[in-house]
Amino acid sequence: MRLTSKGRYAVRAMLDLTAHSNGNPVRLQEISTRQSISLHYLEQLFRKLRNGRVVKSVRGPGGGYVLAKSMDEIAVKDILDCVGENINPARDIVGTEDGANTVEFELSKNYFQNLGIIMQEYLQTTSLGDLIRKAKSEAGARSSMGEGLTSESSSASLGAPIGQSVRAPIGEVNQ
Repeated sequence: MRLTSKGRYAVRAMLDLTAHSNGNPVRLQEISTRQSISLHYLEQLFRKLRNGRVVKSVRGPGGGYVLAKSMDEIAVKDILDCVGENINPARDIVGTEDGANTVEFELSKNYFQNLGIIMQEYLQTTSLGDLIRKAKSEAGARSSMGEGLTSESSSASLGAPIGQSVRAPIGEVNQ
């Protein structure tokens, strides 16, 4: 149940692309510089993202990458799926060889399967647009509190830590 750097970098790069594109192509070199991610690694990730149809490449002078759909139509789950990330917490749960599983085994298996369902739903219902709007509202809140963000630094602050979650906490897991 581990989100690898591949998934984290893909989401960061997509957020950077979304924040800096304004409808124009963004070069991977620019994302690489801003996010401190290897250009070679970004090329590999964006090949997968292009094959997954979440980005389009634009050739020629001024070329780069643009979103293939609106930022509200691209869920975090879509990005993770494109790069082959599987964060299902129940994927490695295997019963006993003789099939005589204990009550505790079944309870824990059900618990982690439910957790996986909740995680998948959360990732599917959180879009790039949700994250970008959250970052902008937090930047605006910091600015109104006298932290003096300029429009340039508010754009750069999209990579800054966000103090609160994008969505309200989820309640209990029902078995």
